[in-house]
Amino acid sequence: MTTASDSLDPTMEAIGHAVAEGRAGGSAFARQKLLGLWSAIGVTGDPLHRCTLAHHLADLYEDAAQALAWDIRGLDAADAVTEQRVQEHHAGLHIAGFYPSLHLNLADNYRRLGSFEAATEHIDAAKSHAPGLPRKTYGDLLRGAVREVAEAIVSRDRSRRASAPGSAA
Repeated sequence: MTTASDSLDPTMEAIGHAVAEGRAGGSAFARQKLLGLWSAIGVTGDPLHRCTLAHHLADLYEDAAQALAWDIRGLDAADAVTEQRVQEHHAGLHIAGFYPSLHLNLADNYRRLGSFEAATEHIDAAKSHAPGLPRKTYGDLLRGAVREVAEAIVSRDRSRRASAPGSAA
């Protein structure tokens, strides 16, 4: 999932800035900024905005239950995003490319919470969407994470993955 844009979209830019801040170690500030944006967007706002924001906000929570709530919001919003809307944002994106990461994160959160049946359903969904990913850095990274989470589900490992995105500081 990306926050880059071919055309000016102030909301996507604001999300991108908050995500960058979070990745630079300012997780608390990034969470506050994204929560403020969520309030402005609203639950009926642009599904692309909601999907992107929720997906990235989930990564800023250490607690799997809090992350799960945002990842569910992200998947629900993705189901409302049209291909046309994604293309308006960035000509190289496709909504289908969002699903492997969304399902991976849900699987990982369910696994961390000990809900291995739900985790299996979502890791299987992530696997089914993964073949369409590019054969470069992002796709390879995501496929590796899918394998890692699948192995953790089988071994009933509930620990946080060292390679999981984000950290809540």
